[in-house]
Amino acid sequence: MAKKKANRKKKDAPREPSPVLRWVLGLVALGVVGVLVAGGTLAGLFFLYGKDPSLPRISSVHDYKPSTVTRIFDRRDRLVGELFKERRTMVGVEQMPKLLIKAVVAAEDADFFKHRGLDYFGMLRAFFANVRAGRFAQGGSTITQQVVKTFFLSPERTIRRKMQEVILARRLENELTKEEILFLYLNQIYFGHGNYGVQEASRYFFNRPVQKLTLAEHALLAGLPQSPNRLSPLRHPARAKKRQTYVLGQMARLGFISADVKKTVARDPIRVVKRVRPHLGKAPELLGQVETALRASHGKEALQTLGLTVRSTLDVALQAAAQDAVQWGLRALDARQGHRRRLKHLKGKALARTLRKLKRSQKKFKQGRRYLAVVTRVDDAGAALEVDLGSTRDRVPLPDDPRYNPQGDSPSKRFSPGDLIRVRKAAKHFRFEGGPQAALVAMDPRTGDVLAMVGGYRYRKGDYNRAVQAKRQPGSSFKPFVYAAGLQSGKFTPATVVDDAPVTIGKWRPRNFDGKFRGPMRLRQALAHSINSVAAKVMDAVGVEQVRALASGLGITSKLGKDLSLALGTSEVTPLELATAYCALANGGRRVEPRFISTPGKDPEPADADGPGPDQALSPEAAFLITNMMQSVVQEGTGRRARRLRRQVAGKTGTTNNHVDAWFAGFTPQLVTVVWVGFDSPRSLGRRETGGRAALPIWVRFMQRALKGKPILGFTQPAGIVRLRIDPESGLLAPSGATAYAEEYFKQGTEPKETATAPDQVDPGTILMDPGL
Repeated sequence: MAKKKANRKKKDAPREPSPVLRWVLGLVALGVVGVLVAGGTLAGLFFLYGKDPSLPRISSVHDYKPSTVTRIFDRRDRLVGELFKERRTMVGVEQMPKLLIKAVVAAEDADFFKHRGLDYFGMLRAFFANVRAGRFAQGGSTITQQVVKTFFLSPERTIRRKMQEVILARRLENELTKEEILFLYLNQIYFGHGNYGVQEASRYFFNRPVQKLTLAEHALLAGLPQSPNRLSPLRHPARAKKRQTYVLGQMARLGFISADVKKTVARDPIRVVKRVRPHLGKAPELLGQVETALRASHGKEALQTLGLTVRSTLDVALQAAAQDAVQWGLRALDARQGHRRRLKHLKGKALARTLRKLKRSQKKFKQGRRYLAVVTRVDDAGAALEVDLGSTRDRVPLPDDPRYNPQGDSPSKRFSPGDLIRVRKAAKHFRFEGGPQAALVAMDPRTGDVLAMVGGYRYRKGDYNRAVQAKRQPGSSFKPFVYAAGLQSGKFTPATVVDDAPVTIGKWRPRNFDGKFRGPMRLRQALAHSINSVAAKVMDAVGVEQVRALASGLGITSKLGKDLSLALGTSEVTPLELATAYCALANGGRRVEPRFISTPGKDPEPADADGPGPDQALSPEAAFLITNMMQSVVQEGTGRRARRLRRQVAGKTGTTNNHVDAWFAGFTPQLVTVVWVGFDSPRSLGRRETGGRAALPIWVRFMQRALKGKPILGFTQPAGIVRLRIDPESGLLAPSGATAYAEEYFKQGTEPKETATAPDQVDPGTILMDPGL
């Protein structure tokens, strides 16, 4: 009995767990503790990093001002330039096709509209993938997290940064709507080839705005942010196609499109068309001025975020004509002066005679001077010429410059032994001399709009822009301001006779270009033939200060000299300044400011007939008279080549001492153009390279293209101008019945009162051309 009770008690006692069960329970307990510890650690980390004072403020996202592209168009709405730090154009979510948004969500974050910023399963999946790979192979980031990384965090991959990313993703979801998050994401992300945001990517790959894309194009764009360079459809079309197909499959899986549509679109090849922008960057000189003006008005930093659309004053067609004319003219000058070309080929007795002459005449060589040399050997491999200068020999390298070798010919195709060339002495050796440079500025005289600007033979952004930076002596192209001051003073008329004779003014004795003096002549003739002594006498009579004041009022901003030599253009100006001042002569005396950005509705208006406006620097009567006198420069004087236009043209040549600077400044009623030619380091252009020979042909070639198809206009005659017959010798009124006379214009009240004795005849070259012809 006692034994049975003992057995019964033994059965009623609780059984001890088996060793296996104890081991499992231990693991569970350890796991629970581990989870609690991990959770506590995680919570502590979240708390720690969440309280980090350096953690970015999510609210700053409301101040989002990304770098955007400012586009510059010419006056006919052709894209000519872009200014950007990042090429981006903002577009609102409401303007984005819904299908594009679905494609992006399918490609990057299928549960975007369901989660609160974090995809926990995705993060866990990425964690195990990274463990298996032994590195960060997957990110598991949502679109929200990608926005956080882009806007607030550095790209480093650390636990601290990942914790901050999670914290900020939750905060961002509380701060913004899903649509606002998408707005940030789709405008900020990089799509490759320098394009940021969906709008620029759409324009770049498909030449269309994002609103006009197809399903296939939506899917292609949606797949690019994963790896823009590796998946570029331009560089790696096979990879891009595979990624596009994946996105289409995701869209079908999520029910955004049908399986049949997915199959149909996936079968089509990728079609991308890189944007065609034929005029982009065609006018770097003028675009540089536009950028300078925009920075001045908006500030450098602000300009990067404004995303402006700017209409410039540039005309792309005129710019192309200007570049062609400058390059053509400089190549012609190169050929005349032998710049990096052979002057002629010598052989036999002529070669021997030339070498003997060089040996006698070229014994000492000064740095910077030019000398003749005969080619003795051509080295194709070394791209050089071996030359004989008479008393010495040297090796002259051939620079690789398409200006002098447009066909890319080898040295032996361009030169041969016996060629006579011109070289310049450098520090130690002789070098081939490069040709001169040129600048051209074309402006609308009515508005001051700069229509074309060329700063050199082949200008690149950031180069020396001679049109606005090169200050050079204008020579006789300054004389119209001297004569205009004389006309405005009332002391002179176009018919005033001044003696072209030697004169000493103070210690200065002005001489004419050809060294000759012609005796008494009218002011019109003196300007037409660029007589220096007459210009000096007019300046002396009017006063230097009056001429300086007038030139400054017309648009010359450089400092002008205070002595009488100013009459001959000895003070330096830029081509843009001279063009600006000539605009005032062409538009009736009203000063205009050069404009590079068009301002609709704010074009300056001509002065009222009731009286001069605030910008009236020269009276309309004086402006008309000097313009008419400058027409004689073209009809009978130093600017005769401009007659090829067969239009009413006023202009003036300019040539400085020793042919260092060559100018032609001229205009029709609708277009003012100034051309300068010279070396950057002032030196002679060469024998006979005057303004009429070096600069005027460039001017004519440009104006022929610029004015083609434009109406032939005449210069407007103000009401206060009278036209009378005068005696061409004395400038007095022609006697009644005289058959030999000239017709001249005068401001009312300044016309001659006396009548001359009738001459027997008159030189037909002195007869004034009727502006109406």
